[in-house]
Amino acid sequence: MTARELALQLQERFADILGPPSEFRGEISLELSDPERIAEVCQVARDVGEFDLLLDITGVDNFDRSPRWLIVYHLYSLRHQHMLRLKTCVPEERSELPTVTGVWPAADWHEREVYDMMGIRFRGHPDLRRILMWEGYPYYPLRKDFPLGGLPSEVPGVAFTEVAPLEGGPFVTASGAPDAIHREPRAKPGGPGD
Repeated sequence: MTARELALQLQERFADILGPPSEFRGEISLELSDPERIAEVCQVARDVGEFDLLLDITGVDNFDRSPRWLIVYHLYSLRHQHMLRLKTCVPEERSELPTVTGVWPAADWHEREVYDMMGIRFRGHPDLRRILMWEGYPYYPLRKDFPLGGLPSEVPGVAFTEVAPLEGGPFVTASGAPDAIHREPRAKPGGPGD
């Protein structure tokens, strides 16, 4: 079966909430209109469509549009060697949807990362806590309203207590350098190689 055929099979089963498959650069996507049913759709995708591997869950911040959040599930069928992308939108007012850890236990860390970086909560998650930032960090760094210059931390000794610099310093590459030797941070005076 092709990825499109597998997607059509899934779309027919959930015709009331799944739009028709769309294709971009050879990859198939389905859009789910009801984020509350994501776990149910994922269960059928795994059991009937044989998408037995969850590759990733990502979040997209559509800052100036509504609904603000787009959550994307990247699925893979080992048997058919096809990928499927499931997308669902979540409004900013709610910023929550059900967990899929009951379908794929690997969703645990993916959902924690989306929560940590974007602030989207996954209801029913067995251990929803920060995975990259420290507990108590009040911001979500991948939101578009997070300033590029960073924000000061109120936790001295854990990380920067002042805004982290964006450019300069020994660890920033020089994009206009003529070759890799001059572009690498270790080539700069005061860099890690000095």
